[in-house]
Amino acid sequence: MKITSYSLGALLLTLLALPAPTPAPADAAADPAPVGARHRHTGSEIGAFLTAFYGHHGPSVHDRDQRVSQQLKEKQAHAPSSDVLLCAQKEPSNEPWDIAVGPVTVAQSAGVGWATVTTRWGAGQPDTFTAYVRLDSRPIKLDDVICAG
Repeated sequence: MKITSYSLGALLLTLLALPAPTPAPADAAADPAPVGARHRHTGSEIGAFLTAFYGHHGPSVHDRDQRVSQQLKEKQAHAPSSDVLLCAQKEPSNEPWDIAVGPVTVAQSAGVGWATVTTRWGAGQPDTFTAYVRLDSRPIKLDDVICAG
């Protein structure tokens, strides 16, 4: 048997006698996510964004530059004869007569929201495509567009 000095034993007894630390309340716990990353866009925010972004005749030059993801800008760069934001062929002074944004669907687990966008180009049949927005994008931006046909 090994004999422990009195001072070491006294120290151990003192430490054991101290009250156990109590956990912090749930709301005081540190959130590892940055403040801006905690907000996720709602369906109504995405709907308002898409309605403002597309307007009645298509996105403005400013919106095309500032409110579109880099991925979508690259997609446009690889299709110079198409307008990927409207799923249409680029033609001088060609803009839709009207644009309507449908109801927004939000998939929290996928981190994305989307809506069907309908364009009318004169007397022809309306065209539709799906516009996607990442829920955590800051500022909110159009992330992708998938054409219907």
